[in-house]
Amino acid sequence: MTEKIQTVHGDDPTAVRHTDTYVDEYIQGFVDHWDHLIDWDQRAKSEGSFFIDQLKARGAHKILDVATGTGFHSVRLINEGFDVVSADGSPEMLCKAFLNAKRHSHVLRTVQADWRWLNRDVHGKFDAVICLGNSFTHLFSERDRRKVLAEFYAVLRHDGALILDQRNYDSIIDDGFSSKHAYYYCGEQVKAEPEYVDEGLARFRYEFPGEKVFHLNMFPLRKDYTVRLMKEVGFQTITTYGDFQETYRQNDPDFFVHVAEKHYQTDEELAEAEKGEMREAVASS
Repeated sequence: MTEKIQTVHGDDPTAVRHTDTYVDEYIQGFVDHWDHLIDWDQRAKSEGSFFIDQLKARGAHKILDVATGTGFHSVRLINEGFDVVSADGSPEMLCKAFLNAKRHSHVLRTVQADWRWLNRDVHGKFDAVICLGNSFTHLFSERDRRKVLAEFYAVLRHDGALILDQRNYDSIIDDGFSSKHAYYYCGEQVKAEPEYVDEGLARFRYEFPGEKVFHLNMFPLRKDYTVRLMKEVGFQTITTYGDFQETYRQNDPDFFVHVAEKHYQTDEELAEAEKGEMREAVASS
């Protein structure tokens, strides 16, 4: 018999569609199993230096990891010499991250923060904000999503960048679930798949060795919608990668990564950038 531990979703789990639910979803038992899903070594191999290269290309040094989870990206970035502040809304996740970092000889600077009030709890300006692990999908209302993106925008320096990822929900909603399990969730003995999906809910089931089962209720963000929201909040340039590649077919990637830049380009800079893109297109044709 498979053991189910979470009780937060009640008798009608598909009716639970609230932003605040995630705090109760990440109970200690789930958090203790999370690194089996991630598999730090395999995750590092699959990502390569993608995020590190993106940050270094923009001259970023001071980084705010707003979805720290169990600390994988915070620790990787500290190892690469970045100055990192690690935030999360889940105290259980932050505790696990702190212990994981300690095992890697680092002391994390952690902040428990609700993104909707991020600038109340996190002080200072950052070169980049990273929101990874499909975390933005925990926000169920557009009002919350707009507020959170505005908070991310405000905590960035004038030329800062937001790096935000999400599952390819377009493919899940339109074509059904199919995952290569190759880039993000690399644990070999873990099953992560949707149990229920509609336009307003993606309920994922996570089964770990020992027949431990947990669930997360998330909002299935469509890619173009996410990009539109970032633009409307004020981000000037947004580049989207599919499984870390800039060129991809819409339904192929498991995950999208959006790199949204705050730097405001003048009309002259925009014209020059367009000329450069045209020259590159001609050269490659």
